[in-house]
Amino acid sequence: MALRPEQLLRPEILALSAYSVPPSRGMVKLDAMENPYRLPPEVQAEVGRLAAHTALNRYPDPLAPALKARLRTFFGLPAGSGLMLGNGSDELIQILALALSRPGAVLLTVEPTFVMFRLIATWTGMAYEGVPLKPDFSLDLEAVLAAVERRRPAVIFIAYPNNPTGNLFDRSALLRLIEAAPGLVVIDEAYHAFAEESLLDALERYEHLLVMRTLSKLGLAGLRLGVLMGPPAWLEQLEKVRLPYNVSVLTQVVAESVLQRSDVLRAQAAAIRRERERLACALGQRPGVTVYPSRANFLLFRVARARDVFEGLKRQGVLIKDLSGSHRLLADCLRVTVGTPEENERFLAALDASLSAATSPARSHGHSDLVPIAPPKP
Repeated sequence: MALRPEQLLRPEILALSAYSVPPSRGMVKLDAMENPYRLPPEVQAEVGRLAAHTALNRYPDPLAPALKARLRTFFGLPAGSGLMLGNGSDELIQILALALSRPGAVLLTVEPTFVMFRLIATWTGMAYEGVPLKPDFSLDLEAVLAAVERRRPAVIFIAYPNNPTGNLFDRSALLRLIEAAPGLVVIDEAYHAFAEESLLDALERYEHLLVMRTLSKLGLAGLRLGVLMGPPAWLEQLEKVRLPYNVSVLTQVVAESVLQRSDVLRAQAAAIRRERERLACALGQRPGVTVYPSRANFLLFRVARARDVFEGLKRQGVLIKDLSGSHRLLADCLRVTVGTPEENERFLAALDASLSAATSPARSHGHSDLVPIAPPKP
């Protein structure tokens, strides 16, 4: 008899669904919080030159000292803090969970939040505790503190700003949480460039605090580079779990080069922040649409018949994220990444048509007059 997966795999793995990335070819792609802007031609040319002269036949430097030095300057890392690199933030979360996954160890976070916290806890065998946010998506500090006292988590993950809600939690509340935590606290600042708020300065005050960032939202998502910062004593131990060649040679040389053009990256982030405010205002003017304040590069909004609206957008060639079935607090919620002005106008036009179609009598008869929108020119 053939060996079946269910005979060997852990039940909690069998119960999971694989992380799904929808096809997006030919779409106006506003579903993954990517920076919509390409690098300037002169920077692209330098990246091409570097790639052509990089020794691809050799393994990358596992310590990446030049890149780390550049990142310390770029982020303004406090002098006494250490730095560790990952293949995106996902790998850093996984390294932390693997290192902390002793019998009975708990990973605690709030919900709704970044789905990888729960998935990685499951993969690594950690117990998981998700404390619901308040209906307005603010932090329920008393509930979180009670859960911390009850579960004594080995690690607490907090996204700041939060994904998918986009809001920044109260800083004083987070400091209270850090002070009450019996284990590590990891602040995920993936959207720092758009929030312009950080707990990086608190690293010098708390020996059990780590701050995580990524270059993905700055326009370098394809490089897959995450950064974990904090006390060297913790990072020295976590380095033992990191795979030795986890950051490719191309990622190292390209990231080091592009970070020298911080003016370009910061200008793009500023453009996205301005466009975020314009798009939020436009969304808020649509009847039946509730848009939530955001300090990230995306907007969460609520609309009746969200699934129908989402499908209507797809039929018109606009891809956003349907969150309506992911958590009870996200009922009828959709999330749109802030794109270029042209992409955002295409989204708004498609949204108007989808909202109209979702409530029209013809919908009940299976008809749709939605016309696909041509994708933006590259």
